[in-house]
Amino acid sequence: MISPECIWPLGTELGEGPVWSKADKAVYFVDIKRKHIHRYETETRETMTWPAPSEPGFIVPASDETFICGLRKGLYRFDARTGSFDKLVDVEHDRAGNRLNDGFADPQGYLWFGTMDDGETEPTGALYRVGDDGKVALRDDGYDIANGPAMSPDRRTLYHTDTRGQTIYASDVGEHGALSNKRVFVKVQGSAYPDGMAVDAEGCVWVALYTGGCIERYSPDGKQIDTVAFPCSNITKLVFGGDDLRTAYVTTAQKGLSEAKRERETLAGGLFTFRSPVPGLPQNVLTRGLVRAR
Repeated sequence: MISPECIWPLGTELGEGPVWSKADKAVYFVDIKRKHIHRYETETRETMTWPAPSEPGFIVPASDETFICGLRKGLYRFDARTGSFDKLVDVEHDRAGNRLNDGFADPQGYLWFGTMDDGETEPTGALYRVGDDGKVALRDDGYDIANGPAMSPDRRTLYHTDTRGQTIYASDVGEHGALSNKRVFVKVQGSAYPDGMAVDAEGCVWVALYTGGCIERYSPDGKQIDTVAFPCSNITKLVFGGDDLRTAYVTTAQKGLSEAKRERETLAGGLFTFRSPVPGLPQNVLTRGLVRAR
């Protein structure tokens, strides 16, 4: 029985997007609604918070020792040493109600990210990949909330989520990041919504369930094989870290909780950790497209 521990009860409104920094031995993540970037150093337990210019949907480490951060309407370079944000490229000027959402670096060093209708009602969200030229290329469309992109260990399958539609898709990844053969990987039942994901070394997919109070682990053929229960409802994403990649770090959220639930779920919005029975995949860093030459 896996028992998560809350290591930082900071009470984020919408904690999201944890990434692991091996160099810092730290977890970086965002609070979208409060416009914050957070860092938790795992050995010292020291914490740091930076204000962002607008809602940060994700933060991804780059090989030039900075981060690429998806703010509300564009991609920015974030330097934790100075706290500065420098705009790189605008995204979706033609979709005024949208904002950027979840993102990740694939094993080849390319950035993938999703967008969403900020009102969470219209299918105006999309899935994008940034190419070697730094341009943002559309890869899929028609989501209310495009979420959780993650990739299989053999780099052949991209998992991506339609959160409001309660569906996790799998697509074949071809040359230059082209997607094909889109298919349902898992259809989540009940009142829970699939959010962020991570893939482990065995190719199993770990999915955070918003309003579901848990993370579920699925085999590569889509069968549920494990569940990790949490003492709060809104689980948003996990990342594998630590020296052996068996320590999971998990973000949660208060958004959507009633006042009564906020009082009961005292750890909602905290950063959690648990030990995984298998290691995860190493944290990828961005090396293509928007990264500065060193």
